[in-house]
Amino acid sequence: MQRSAVRFWAILAIGTMLATASTVSAPQASQALSGSGFDPGYIISDQRFFDKGSMTENQIQDFLTSKVTNCAGGYTCLKDYRVSTYTRAAVEPGHCSEYTGGANELASRILYKAAQACGINPQTLLVLLQKETGLITDTSPTDGTYRKAMGYGCPDTSDCDSAFYGLYNQIYRAAWQFRQYTNHPARQYRIGNVAVGYHPNAACGATTVNIQNQATANLYNYTPYQPNAAALGNLNGTGDSCSSYGNRNFWVYFTNWFGSTTGPVNPIGNVEFVSASPGKFRITGWALDPDSSASLDVHVYVGAAGQAFTANLERSDVGATYPALGSKHGFDVTVPANAVGANNVCVYALNKGPGVNVLLGCYSVASMSGPPIGALDNASVVTGGIRVSGWAIDPDSADPATVHLYVDNIGKAVVASTARSDIAGVFPQYGAAHGFDETLAAAPGSHSVCAYGINVGIGTTTVLGCKTVVVPGAQPVMTEQGRAPIGNLESTSPSADGISVSGWALDPDTASSTSVHVYVDSVGVAFAANKERADIAAAFPGYGSAHGYTEKVSATPGSHRVCVYGINTGPGGHTVLGCNDVVVPGGSPTVTEQGRVPIGNLESVSAGPGGIVVSGWALDPDTTSSVSVHVYVDSSGVALNADRPRADVAAAYSAYGEAHGFTSPIAAAPGTHQVCAYGINTGPGGPSLLGCKSITI
Repeated sequence: MQRSAVRFWAILAIGTMLATASTVSAPQASQALSGSGFDPGYIISDQRFFDKGSMTENQIQDFLTSKVTNCAGGYTCLKDYRVSTYTRAAVEPGHCSEYTGGANELASRILYKAAQACGINPQTLLVLLQKETGLITDTSPTDGTYRKAMGYGCPDTSDCDSAFYGLYNQIYRAAWQFRQYTNHPARQYRIGNVAVGYHPNAACGATTVNIQNQATANLYNYTPYQPNAAALGNLNGTGDSCSSYGNRNFWVYFTNWFGSTTGPVNPIGNVEFVSASPGKFRITGWALDPDSSASLDVHVYVGAAGQAFTANLERSDVGATYPALGSKHGFDVTVPANAVGANNVCVYALNKGPGVNVLLGCYSVASMSGPPIGALDNASVVTGGIRVSGWAIDPDSADPATVHLYVDNIGKAVVASTARSDIAGVFPQYGAAHGFDETLAAAPGSHSVCAYGINVGIGTTTVLGCKTVVVPGAQPVMTEQGRAPIGNLESTSPSADGISVSGWALDPDTASSTSVHVYVDSVGVAFAANKERADIAAAFPGYGSAHGYTEKVSATPGSHRVCVYGINTGPGGHTVLGCNDVVVPGGSPTVTEQGRVPIGNLESVSAGPGGIVVSGWALDPDTTSSVSVHVYVDSSGVALNADRPRADVAAAYSAYGEAHGFTSPIAAAPGTHQVCAYGINTGPGGPSLLGCKSITI
């Protein structure tokens, strides 16, 4: 049973509630608008009907405020109306996503959230509100008006259903219904030749209408009548007893408020799924251009790195909705991650024919990437040497990782492919083949055993752990044999003026104290490991106790990598005794060129004299200087300097100062435009997308 149609032949005038066909009044039409321009088979394009990014929440609020300057005493107009909403779960895949409820939400917020959840143009919902109950311009709306704001659940032949009362209910259900019509188009009003009546009175007749697209079919399913010649001949008022006005008024309101209901035909589509897997992202969805049945190109960007694909997979659901365009419009692609942590994944549909490229969506997704992780679990003496075991995973790949095992300065490469069910339980996407268990040759004496995870993809080689192992047997003759030092970095602790390090080191070829070199990042300092350590003397008889070190090295505030090396007294290599990451408190970080991409935000795009006004902020983490921002209106770009004072940015990024804001007018013709801003890198590295917004002038 159709539950969404209201008594559409008697529609509301601005600020006036009417109930009979003889007193209906239409919205004031612009002088250029003529009833001859109304096409019953193509009332509005799919592009405009489903453009959920056409308005931000703030723009919706500004629009409502502009339509009612003063509300009548004792009434709450739509611009100020608030109601608490509740959470509605997502429907089926490709239908409305979850609506998260909130306390005392403004009508503008409800409109925006419902539009985003169900993929409907908020302008569509605004026009529907006006043509159903006149709420947009009503200066004295009643509770009854809000109860049936969208006419949802109000059939032509019976009273409204109270189960659908309330502004939130009405807005969400109307958006939901349009998505329902779209996802399940096998209805009375569908694409193709369909008989459409002029009035609920069947005696007024009907004609066959060639419904050309889904959006027009949606309007007829919601309001099942077309205007007759009398209604179109008087766009500012009434026609005759067989006139209905719902779809006429939708067309007039939309055109007067937001421009042409058809306009340029840009690509449409949807990003349905974005997920991370080891080292990459998977993105699925669909895209098509109403100008062509050919499969469309889509570009997927991860940060500044883009790849081109063709949306040519079979999608029978898309083909059923757009039968004239075929069904080869799906995409299911994978792209590599390019940073540790959150990656910005954006998908663009590339236009064919008239129109512009369209951003289908941007998503911040945590990558499964980075340097190897793992542990040296055990190093113990066995017959023939030292048995070492542990595990390693490189987050960029589910394949077994390579591990280099060292006994002193002698290394062996192994593949960590032994099954470890405990590791698979913690990291299920990587499987169990990530363990290692090897026996390494070692002579009697003390040895430093270290394991390194070898990096692939993003990151660097990782120290999985080091242990000191004493192999029993005859003590080594203390003669120069070129053996590497042994020892350990036992602790690192920061303070306001530096970093304290302590541990021990000895060279198996001499009982004398050896040297250690302490590096803070790339700056090293030499010390003698000659402090008393009775525990070392007990563990290594014959070497004495003068093998400890406890030293302090200078370091600026910020994060540092501290590594300690045992220095060989004769032939042979030096030994890494250990590395730790240490954060020294206080101050601001030093700003140096590291090839990082700019950060920032496109905060607002609004109509202004001669076009639009854009504003936001941008900075390059590698310099305190102001950076350039390139703003594109559709395919035309303008270069700006982000050098305006922004105290809030300076407060958040204290080392960079405040000269990082931008606000500028940009010329743009009337119509709907896609506006995107990019932060331009000052050195190595690519630009970054600061954001995209859609605006109608």
